[in-house]
Amino acid sequence: MPELPEVETVKAGIAPVMEGHVIARADVNRPDLRWPFPDRMSERLTGKRVLGLRRRSKYILVDLESAETLLIHLGMSGRMLISGHIVGDFHHPHPAPAKHDHVVFHMDDGVRITFNDARRFGAMDLMETAAQDDHWLIRDLGPEPLGNAFNESYLIERLKGRNTPIKSALLDQRIVSGLGNIYVCEVLFRAGIHPARKAGRISAARVATLVPLIRDVLSEAIAVGGSSLRDYRQSDGELGYFQHVFQVYDREGAPCVTHGCDRTITRIVQSGRSSFFCPQCQR
Repeated sequence: MPELPEVETVKAGIAPVMEGHVIARADVNRPDLRWPFPDRMSERLTGKRVLGLRRRSKYILVDLESAETLLIHLGMSGRMLISGHIVGDFHHPHPAPAKHDHVVFHMDDGVRITFNDARRFGAMDLMETAAQDDHWLIRDLGPEPLGNAFNESYLIERLKGRNTPIKSALLDQRIVSGLGNIYVCEVLFRAGIHPARKAGRISAARVATLVPLIRDVLSEAIAVGGSSLRDYRQSDGELGYFQHVFQVYDREGAPCVTHGCDRTITRIVQSGRSSFFCPQCQR
């Protein structure tokens, strides 16, 4: 599933062709994805100018002049594909409609943004912009890991006394929003913390080191377009690059990258998800 860097990359890719433009027509080609689409979705989008795009956790938020906001969740395989635009001297023509093109935004300048989702685990909803913090997918989210509210004091306090593994705690969207399996594995390796270690038994000093490491890993991934595993692509169809510099994720049996360490990366399953770590470097 796309995590924060992938969603941020997609948002940055579609923002230039949506912001300031009018949705001339919105084609909604099925009644639902993971959940039913909102009532009169096509009608409520058609003719509306896009004021701006934002990201909250793993959701793209499209603010409209109608005082509504479109929430987009990419799910497992969702893609936002752009066509009909000009980049330099190159024109990207519209492709033939594909089987899993579920929602298509026809912009006023001829650009088309297509939401394609083969597995249909994605989602879209419309909500009042002023009441977005009350939306059921947003209201319980923790602070953004790249925002000022996420700091050392906050994380120390939230993890204090918790009996859950640190991996599970960092994946809890109520504690910090947007983190997923890939980047938590990479963060814990850099911090030298075993993923099964109880969160409440890690010293405050070590917990504090997680905050800048989380920021670093996410920022590095965003800078190279995220990680492409299975279905994820950027909005221009290109692959992300961060998977080429994974230090532990998906490297079971490979040698540890730490100089002087002769161990190999190990995989365990926690709450149904694979955790990758070095048994020597992470304690």
